[in-house]
Amino acid sequence: MAVVAGVVVLAAAAFALLSCNRGQGSQESATVTVSIPEGSGASQIAQILADAEVIDDTSAFTSAVQEQGAENSLKSGTYKLATHSSADDVIAQLIEGPNTTDNQLTIPEGLTVAQTAARVQDALGISSDDFLAQAKASNYVDDYPFLADAQDDSLEGFLCPKTYDFSGKDVTADTVIRAMLDQYEAEVASLDFASAEASIKSAYGVGMSDYDIIVMASIIEREAVTADDRPLVSSVFYNRLAAGMDLQSDATMAYVTGGEVTADDLKTESPYNTYLNAGLTPTPICSPSLASIQAALAPASTDYYYFYIVEDGTRSVHAFSETYEQHQQVIAENS
Repeated sequence: MAVVAGVVVLAAAAFALLSCNRGQGSQESATVTVSIPEGSGASQIAQILADAEVIDDTSAFTSAVQEQGAENSLKSGTYKLATHSSADDVIAQLIEGPNTTDNQLTIPEGLTVAQTAARVQDALGISSDDFLAQAKASNYVDDYPFLADAQDDSLEGFLCPKTYDFSGKDVTADTVIRAMLDQYEAEVASLDFASAEASIKSAYGVGMSDYDIIVMASIIEREAVTADDRPLVSSVFYNRLAAGMDLQSDATMAYVTGGEVTADDLKTESPYNTYLNAGLTPTPICSPSLASIQAALAPASTDYYYFYIVEDGTRSVHAFSETYEQHQQVIAENS
């Protein structure tokens, strides 16, 4: 009888363990995406988390937030969180901030407004046509005075390159554009343009406006490849302006063609053809990096009038010349 009783006890224990394991299985963790809107309080966040099954008890969550004094530290944004998590784990992540790249937009240096619109569409689902329709200087000049001299009602050159996080926000074309203009205002508009323009005037006899600097920077951005190139390329262009020479930049016509530039393209009349037209282009040809803007503000002091820069996977040539004959020799040696 003792043996039988022991078997019965073991069977009961096994059944209890099996039942317990089934109960844990129903609480198995999964990863879900949760967006916390800006301005959300602890109670609203708790409900969002509960609806997504990230937490099981809203009261326990809000109590934990209060105990930690963390309500003002919980960040809005988009998160990937495990369901049935502990309140402390979730609070720690919300204090740290968004942990996903969803709703992030990366705009590299050197993109045009049209290329930026395509990136916005891919990353945020905002139609590129809607973005381009909104991206007019006249829509923003009242709030951003640095746009006062923008030509052709264009924001070309002002959509600041950066990675932007729009997590937890209702994103529109206007939201994105304002974020970019805010970044430009913070990074670029605060630079000392006036002193730099006075130095350029003194050194080259060339009068430059703030807008001209951005135009110049955009051309440098598209022509230079390395950090060392930028101030040297800048010096070439300022030396040419000072001498009354055309800039002769292929990059300015690439703005028109949208790609490779042929010999025939360089014979085609366009205000962006700096082989046929003196001076700068009517607008910037891209959004330049801060480094290119700084190069436009402070060119190297050289006697260079030509450069030959090639990076094609098989050749790496970064040559600057004072004369056309030297320039031709460089080309012959590297063709």
